[in-house]
Amino acid sequence: MRAINLVAGALMLLLLTACQANHTAAVIQPTLTGDDSITPAMQEGDWWMDRHKEKLALKEEMKQVDLVFLGDSITHWWDVTGKNDWQAFYGDRRALNIGFSGDKTENVLWRLQHGAVDNIDPKLLVMMLGTNNAGHRREAPELTARGIKAVLNELEVRLPNTKILMLAIFPRGETDADIYRQLTIATNDIIKGYADNNRVYWLNINEHFLDGNRVLKKSVMKDLLHPNPDQYKVWGEAIEAEVSKLMEG
Repeated sequence: MRAINLVAGALMLLLLTACQANHTAAVIQPTLTGDDSITPAMQEGDWWMDRHKEKLALKEEMKQVDLVFLGDSITHWWDVTGKNDWQAFYGDRRALNIGFSGDKTENVLWRLQHGAVDNIDPKLLVMMLGTNNAGHRREAPELTARGIKAVLNELEVRLPNTKILMLAIFPRGETDADIYRQLTIATNDIIKGYADNNRVYWLNINEHFLDGNRVLKKSVMKDLLHPNPDQYKVWGEAIEAEVSKLMEG
């Protein structure tokens, strides 16, 4: 009997070890269910609607918009911590920043369907979305990618003449072992296939933020998610050649 118990205990230990080893895979590859990422939705909070209205008014005031940045807080912060670099890179390019903190793909869809890019015909739109789908609900990469595809489809209808530069979701978490890093890496692996190099272009600049061991340091992103103020210049420089080419082409 004691031998049987020892064998059973050993098997249980092996099972627990296997479960721990496969925990990340189990998290990042759940069953594909739910429509949250493709169902347009508002964010809660007055600030969000206030910013939407402010950006609509700015768009009308600009009259001509040649370049748009679309995304979440990482893009939003061009208006805050990256303000000086925004002016340096895009101040004379008739550029509009419509990044909103906290936005998931469904929030971007709502904004697009409520005037965010109406009555403009920009040469180029730079977009980066999806980190909040991962961070807010550990969403399956397939679901996040489906939301990003829905945004691309919406842009094709509303901005048929505009080229799209789709950036890989920036790295987050200290190492590749971080669950959110893994979710966003898996999402990037899917969405890069959406580029056709005709209307939609793909660019991954993530190596600019990581060291040689793929470690994200707090000197680059203090919270391991948002670029520090000096990193907006790094971002601008990393995409400049592609932005210039696509806007001139």
